[in-house]
Amino acid sequence: MSELKRMVVNVAVATVWTMPESPRELDAPALQRPVGLREWLESMTVDDRLDLCESNRVQSQLLYGTEVLAAEERGEWVQVLIPQQATPKNELGYPGWVPRCQLAEATGAPAGAKRAEVIADKAWLYANPDNSSEQLLELSFLTSLPVLDQSGEWIKVHTPEGGEAYMKADEVRLTDGLPAAPRRDAGGGHAGHAVVEQAKRFLGLPYLWGGLSSFGYDCSGFAYSMHKYAGVLIPRDASAQARHGQLVEREQLEPGDLLFFAYEEGKGAVHHVGIYAGDGQMIHSPESGKCIELVDLSSYRLAKEHCVSRRYV
Repeated sequence: MSELKRMVVNVAVATVWTMPESPRELDAPALQRPVGLREWLESMTVDDRLDLCESNRVQSQLLYGTEVLAAEERGEWVQVLIPQQATPKNELGYPGWVPRCQLAEATGAPAGAKRAEVIADKAWLYANPDNSSEQLLELSFLTSLPVLDQSGEWIKVHTPEGGEAYMKADEVRLTDGLPAAPRRDAGGGHAGHAVVEQAKRFLGLPYLWGGLSSFGYDCSGFAYSMHKYAGVLIPRDASAQARHGQLVEREQLEPGDLLFFAYEEGKGAVHHVGIYAGDGQMIHSPESGKCIELVDLSSYRLAKEHCVSRRYV
C-alpha cells in the first residue's frame, strides 16, 4: 500500500459507503457539502432505510473534525481508513468510501491544544460570537474540535478547513483527546452508570443502519458512542465488540455491560448488541423502522438469542 495521507472530515456527518457505486439517487443529500443530513433522513421510507443494510450500501459514519487515512482516490471518491473505529477488517481502522468533497487535507491541530467535545445532544458551530444567528453547522453529540481560546460563554475552535469558529461553552466539555480515563456518572458512580445515563438521553431516536451520530445510531454505533463518552474506545461492530472486553456471567451483570445476541438461539453469528441498564432492563437501538428503547430482558423478543455479555468499563 502506498503512503497514506491524513485527511479530516469537513461536514457535520459523513456517511462511509461500501463502494463509490453504493449510493442511490435518493442518497444525493448525504453526498453533498454541506451535507443535507436531515433532508436525507426525512426523505427515506422504512424500506429505503432497510435497503442500506440489505444491499450492503453503508459501513459507518464520521463526525466533523475526525481524522482519517486516505488509502486511494477514485474520481470524486476517497477510500478511507478510520483509526478511531477498530475492526478486524483492517488493522489501521474501519474501511470505506467517502465523497472527496466531504474531506479536507489535514492541517494539524495547534500544538498542545485541548479539544472541545460536544456533550449536548446536538450543538451549533458559529461564525461569530457577537452574532449567534450566524450558524455554520449543526454538530452531533461527541463531535470534537481543537481549542484555540476560551472566553466566558464561548470557545474558539480550529476547524478542519484550517479556519476559526465558535462553540457555546455550556454545550461542550474540554478534553485532552482520546483515549481518556473512564468517566464516572453525575453521582460519582462507576463509568458503566455514565454509559447508561447518556444512553437514556437518546430514547426515541430512530435507528439508522451504519449510524454513528446523534442524528441516528445503529446498535453497535450506539454502544460505541456511549462508551466513547465514558472515555472508553471499543470496536465499531457488534461481532468484534463481542470478542473483547471482560466476560460477564448473566448473574453478575452491571449497568453499562454489553449484551450480545446471535442467530440460531445464540449459537450462530452475532447480529445485535444492547446496553444493560440495570434492574433486568436493556437499552438499545433495535432496527430500521424502530427507535432507541428501554426493554425488559425477560420479555424481549430476542431473549433466547442472548449469547454473551462483555464489560469494557
